[in-house]
Amino acid sequence: MEGTVGEAMLFPFCSDMTRGLVRLGVTAVGATAFAVACAPTEPTVRAEDPEPAVALVAAPSTAMAAYADTGLGELIESAPKSIVAGKRLNVELLRRFYGRHGFAPVWTTREAQASSLMDAVLRARDHGLAPELFHADVLRSPANLPMLDRELLLSDAFLTYADALARGAMPVERRRDDEALTPEPIDVAATLDAALGSSDPASVIEALAPTTPTYRLLRQALQDSRTGIPVGGKVATTRMREIAVNLERERWLPRRLPADRVWVNVADGRLVLYRDDRPIFSTRVIVGQSDRRNQSPEVQASIDGIWFNPPWNIPSDIATNEILPKMRQDPNYLVRNNMVSLPDGGLQQLAGANSGLGQLMFYMKNRFDVYLHDTPSKSLFSRYDRRISRGCIRVEDPQKLAALLMQQPIDAIDEAIAAGSTTWKVLPKPVPVFLVYETAFADADERLQFRTDIYERDPAIWQYLDSRERAVAEREAPDRRQR
Repeated sequence: MEGTVGEAMLFPFCSDMTRGLVRLGVTAVGATAFAVACAPTEPTVRAEDPEPAVALVAAPSTAMAAYADTGLGELIESAPKSIVAGKRLNVELLRRFYGRHGFAPVWTTREAQASSLMDAVLRARDHGLAPELFHADVLRSPANLPMLDRELLLSDAFLTYADALARGAMPVERRRDDEALTPEPIDVAATLDAALGSSDPASVIEALAPTTPTYRLLRQALQDSRTGIPVGGKVATTRMREIAVNLERERWLPRRLPADRVWVNVADGRLVLYRDDRPIFSTRVIVGQSDRRNQSPEVQASIDGIWFNPPWNIPSDIATNEILPKMRQDPNYLVRNNMVSLPDGGLQQLAGANSGLGQLMFYMKNRFDVYLHDTPSKSLFSRYDRRISRGCIRVEDPQKLAALLMQQPIDAIDEAIAAGSTTWKVLPKPVPVFLVYETAFADADERLQFRTDIYERDPAIWQYLDSRERAVAEREAPDRRQR
């Protein structure tokens, strides 16, 4: 047998890995080469060989570099057509992770790290995530799996769990088009590599989750609801779903929120201004209507400046569907409402106390063309249901907000309005603004609050947090976004 390696000489892992490769379509030659590469056997050494230890100890790593790609790499590339142990793999994440390891097996020599990370996956419900989303149902009994399947399923479980904590379990392409909040990009393959070198691998992955007061309170509420403690006065199952959905929404946010920011929770109908991470001002707002095309989006933007006494360039759909029919019935409609026709055929309402934008508009560039602005209809803020705009956010006390953003006294704001002319004033520094949709959140006193799902967005998110419902959702078209 000198100079050869037979299957009888291989460790059980290698023989199982070889059979797995052949079973999954890798060529027999490639599978055998992979087995040779991963076998940690001691080769037969002839007494006359000079300095055998150095040369022969180095040989397995050289073989690994040469042949490992033939096995795992080939299997990963074929994964879109093959499902391992009934589980679909995230091929892109696996490719990136194993590319960092020369497509060599990782977990055979890292059982302690694998155990730590698996414990973290089994605790996924603490984040409102079903462990079965990360193959826990099959990985609970790893002895029943061929070793190659176990290798790939472990990597996929850890990578997808890290990805879910880092940016959400619901894929961006499956969200609504107006659910546009996303955190900073994170290389989860690199993060898993960092976990491998840590004394506490699970904590490295867990650190990808948000640390906001809302996330912390929601996790505590989730734990309370599982132990039978009533949370917010509802049936435990319903409340747990609301909590899980809003934990997911928190994962869509940047991990480091700007210390100075404008925060508009559409579901709460309220705006809060933060300075140095502390709320210093709050006011009621009017938000978009419930029908799909007029809902306020979830988006991050930046307020760069303020228009004083702004005219309103009327959107074409409003002009066509609402104003033109009224013009046909009343020839004086434009004059009575201080509107004019523009050279391009559009309509504009001139600046004034009765302008649709009121006397102040906070400009924030975004692809949805929604803004914060004043309104002449102040009585509407006393309504319980304030879903009456076409997506923009009307602010109850815009003068106070403008004074705080401009870092000027309110008198200076009022004087600029009283001048009557349309003027543009740049903020001392741009202020980030977040339009969010949170049906469960921490208030200014860090108490958990719940609100009605006015836009009925929660169920679609819940589908991706429950393993059984996710399977149904993924049978639909891959891109569910609607504009």
